[in-house]
Amino acid sequence: MKVMLVLGKIVTGFAWLMMLYNLIMPFEGNISVVLNILFAMTIFMHCFQTLIFHTMFKPLLQLKKADYLQVFLFGVFSLLQYRKRVMDNQAKND
Repeated sequence: MKVMLVLGKIVTGFAWLMMLYNLIMPFEGNISVVLNILFAMTIFMHCFQTLIFHTMFKPLLQLKKADYLQVFLFGVFSLLQYRKRVMDNQAKND
C-alpha cells in the first residue's frame, strides 16, 4: 500500500508540473485547452478534498498548514495516508 501511495504522489506531482508548464508555455493545439480544463478541475477537486480532510481529520489529529498543503497537492493519496495514521492511532489506544 505504501508503494502505491508514493507512486500515486509521484504521478500527481508530474501532472501538476505538466499543467503548470502548460500555463507558462502552452503546448500546441487542443492539448493546451485540455490541460487548462484539467488544471481547473484539479484545483476544484483538491480544494474539495482539503475541505473533506479538515472536516474529517481535525477532531482526530493535530493538523498543521503543511498537512493541508500536502492534501491539496496530492489529493486522495494524502487522504489515504492520513486515514491510515488515524486507524493506527486508534488501534494503539484500544
